[in-house]
Amino acid sequence: MTIKVLLADDQALLRSAFKVLVDSEPGMRVVGEASDGAEAYALARSAAPDVVLMDIRMPGTDGLAATRMISEDPELADVRVVILTTFEVDDYVIQALRAGASGFLGKGAEPDELLSAIRVAAAGEALLSPVATKGLIARFLAQGSGEEGAGGPDAERLASLTGREREVLVLVAGGLSNDEIAGQLTVSPLTVKTHVNRAMAKLGARDRAQLVVMAYESGLVRPRV
Repeated sequence: MTIKVLLADDQALLRSAFKVLVDSEPGMRVVGEASDGAEAYALARSAAPDVVLMDIRMPGTDGLAATRMISEDPELADVRVVILTTFEVDDYVIQALRAGASGFLGKGAEPDELLSAIRVAAAGEALLSPVATKGLIARFLAQGSGEEGAGGPDAERLASLTGREREVLVLVAGGLSNDEIAGQLTVSPLTVKTHVNRAMAKLGARDRAQLVVMAYESGLVRPRV
């Protein structure tokens, strides 16, 4: 299947470069280009992309607002947003993850990294490496954002998780892949995927990135300091 990509960036030259790269890759094509968040949201509704590459700093409606609009639209439940940023970790990225983004990628990433990110997002995985996850946690702490009620799951939903699902959620929050979790728990990757999917359904998470945010904001997982 062809992965449909929407580009949202106020720099036309950068959009052109991304378009050439994506369109030259078998199994991918650009279905729209937007120069601001409002246009990105409108195109997401009309072009039905699988993945939106979203710049966070744009004039008018920025990428943060557009990400929230996309994630809150039931008709766009299958659309994944990847935030493009000059800085690997900043306050806007944290807000974007809370708003429903599936992860983030630096604008200086290599072409292969960008294409891989698109595939990962389209598959419903999270673009959060262990290093990046630690950086996010540090910023949560600095902002005092480890408190329940800041968008994280409530106690009742957390209580709905089985012991194994909570165990898997803790490892997901640590940035481990399904294969790594499977090795640590001595189960199959498919079993891990099943637990992850069930946790997502119970907590109302769009994808793996949201599980990471929820795990820390709920207090289920606490950073080591």
